[in-house]
Amino acid sequence: MEFFIYGHENISAKHKTTIEFTKDKEVSRKGDCILGVNADFSFSEIKGLLKKKEIKIKIENFIVKAEVNPGFNNKKEIVIRKSGFISGRTLGINADKASIDLGRKFVKRLQDPKERIKIIIK
Repeated sequence: MEFFIYGHENISAKHKTTIEFTKDKEVSRKGDCILGVNADFSFSEIKGLLKKKEIKIKIENFIVKAEVNPGFNNKKEIVIRKSGFISGRTLGINADKASIDLGRKFVKRLQDPKERIKIIIK
């Protein structure tokens, strides 16, 4: 499945254990795991991924591998965690990367509201 996220001036991508994509149009500086806003993912497409054991999330040249949380049920946010913590917002656990691992040059792009970034999950 694929979807797009958009940049926002408050994106810092400094969180050491999580990555988040949100459908919200606005985010505060406190959301330091958020990589993009206005995400246009389809909940029904994500439900198809819940049968898998593992997923790969491609954010341009940045690849994150994680185990699937079959209990994911959020229509507004997707969270990927390095830990095993599970909630309805958590699509992936035991991930090999977090938002802090993104290159700072790429994070600068994510701070531009005009940026549109393709996310591929398979």
